[in-house]
Amino acid sequence: MFALVDCNNFYVSCERVFRPDLAGQPVVVLSNNDGCLISRSPEAKALGLRMGAAYFQVKPELQRHGVQVFSSNYALYGDISGRIMRYLASVVPVAEVYSIDECFLHLHGMSAYCGSLTELATHWKEQIRKQMHIPVCIGLGPTRTLAKLANRLVKQLGQPSGVLLLETPAQQQWALAQTPVTEVWGVGRRYSEKLAALGIRTAAQLAEQSEAWARRHLGGVTGARLVRELQGHSCREGGAEGELEASRKTIMYSRSFAQPLTQLPDIQVAVAHFVSRAAEKLRGQHSLANTLTIFISKGRFSSGALPHTCTEVLTLPAPTHDTSELLRYAAAALRRLVQANVAYKKAGIVLSGLETAGQQQLPLFGATPQAALRTTLLAELDQLNQRYGRGTVRFAAALPAPGGVAQPWAGNSRWQTPAYTTRWDDLLWITA
Repeated sequence: MFALVDCNNFYVSCERVFRPDLAGQPVVVLSNNDGCLISRSPEAKALGLRMGAAYFQVKPELQRHGVQVFSSNYALYGDISGRIMRYLASVVPVAEVYSIDECFLHLHGMSAYCGSLTELATHWKEQIRKQMHIPVCIGLGPTRTLAKLANRLVKQLGQPSGVLLLETPAQQQWALAQTPVTEVWGVGRRYSEKLAALGIRTAAQLAEQSEAWARRHLGGVTGARLVRELQGHSCREGGAEGELEASRKTIMYSRSFAQPLTQLPDIQVAVAHFVSRAAEKLRGQHSLANTLTIFISKGRFSSGALPHTCTEVLTLPAPTHDTSELLRYAAAALRRLVQANVAYKKAGIVLSGLETAGQQQLPLFGATPQAALRTTLLAELDQLNQRYGRGTVRFAAALPAPGGVAQPWAGNSRWQTPAYTTRWDDLLWITA
């Protein structure tokens, strides 16, 4: 048996933790650079505000209805998410973090010792609300797909308990009949259209198909596993037992700039910041990257010749997580990509082809003594930044050039709340 714990309107809920006066009010959170809506309270959804709507387009409507607007505060959201995930990992044998606001729990054999799984899940829900002040819904089922489906139904039906268990075949069949096939985890737009053409419109109809049919129409083994999951047979592979967070397969870091950048040194500083952050994440999950992708964009609505986005993909001579080496390749790529007298609105990097450190294909002549020293140096750098705060020690390439833009990578954050839980200067003061 699996459970999916999903935080409700997570970013909005995090903002409300330190602003209880916002309860019952329409609230939205904006994306990086205050571009579009990425989280909405139930009250904001009731006003018809769409997920992903551009802020400048809905600004008059937000003002007319008195909607509270916040810039995204990922330091706050990440810390609260970590607290929730650590609590969940302490109450079950295995917890798989699926996203910042979702976590799968392995409940195999727990009912024999803990009694009713519904009561147990309700207790977890209440504890998260009490300790972290975040509302969650929990769906339970014999497979991850059915647990996710149950979680969706909890929210759709507005079930007061916030918990739904799909244990018996009758319960599972009822849930499948209530779910459009477009809402099944793993069915994207392309397959939705294909299934509709084949006359399959509900999850129940899809679950009735054979594995052979799924292999033929839904991408081979992946489609067969999906149908088996809907039929109650667990097939999806999770992370290793005991791991709280699965390793990323790619690492991407990008930002839209608060103001257009025209000078190569400013763009290089921004990209150096992105590379440094991505390399830190890479080392944090004990991985090495084989491929580095750099892209810069003039913006979708900019004038001038196409393309508006230029990209360069670099295959590295050997897999690495060395920030200085990645910075060297990124700087060379930017010199080839950036055009004179062109204003750029966005840039980013992607690290891919990841493999586990210590298991990589070595160069022809093996690792050098300098490589071992670099690994030790980078480990010390990460420890210093963890102890004294991110960015305390940085590579010079990520420092603003003299006379350049102060923080060229920064976007607009006009309504960002303090980092209440991760920065001493932002701690709340209560006067009794």
